[in-house]
Amino acid sequence: MQIYSATVEALHLLLSGDSVLWQIIGTSLLVSLSALAFTAPIALAVAHFLAYGNFIGQRTILIVLQGLLSFPTVVVGLLLYLLLSRQGPLGAWGLLFTPTAMGLGQSLIAFPVLTVFALAALQKNPPQLRETAKTFGNGTLKTAWLGIKESRFGLMAALLAGFGRIISEVGCALLVGGNIAHYTRNITTAIALDTGKGLFAEGIALGVVLILLAVTASGLLAIVQGNNK
Repeated sequence: MQIYSATVEALHLLLSGDSVLWQIIGTSLLVSLSALAFTAPIALAVAHFLAYGNFIGQRTILIVLQGLLSFPTVVVGLLLYLLLSRQGPLGAWGLLFTPTAMGLGQSLIAFPVLTVFALAALQKNPPQLRETAKTFGNGTLKTAWLGIKESRFGLMAALLAGFGRIISEVGCALLVGGNIAHYTRNITTAIALDTGKGLFAEGIALGVVLILLAVTASGLLAIVQGNNK
């Protein structure tokens, strides 16, 4: 009966536009989308370099990136915490327990996902594409842009996969964000806090939002991958 009443209260909080609840949701979306916007161009450049470059250590870099796909997010948070703490080499920046620190952590988590997915998308392009583009006198940047346009569905899939990876992570956000109310508290850290305090309605409400975001990202990813076949 307690679960039922908590669920009803959770739906009421969502539908009534509870300011605290929606601020937490807004913080999650702002940090995650900002991290994606910052990381995506870098990941795309690295993926392009790996797809079309020919250099020593290329295979090793790819293996490392693939290994980082399953790297524990809490370890990323721990390493970033050590760097940003007062005793750390970057402590003077004063970024620990800020949304910026959370964004940096999510960027590090998203980078291998975005890079590996983007690399797979670029490698699906026919080799004739670049050769034809160069034959018509296109420079390096325009040739690269043509490859990006040809791979747009695969690159969209990379963004969605990266978003799904970071929106639901909790370890890194908790360590470098500190779960500060009205500042760095996001969906996952709030769920952990509310459940520990016995505030099941708030936890359920945020859990529903997180599930909806994850399902939406997965659904869009399936659509994009279907269009890419």
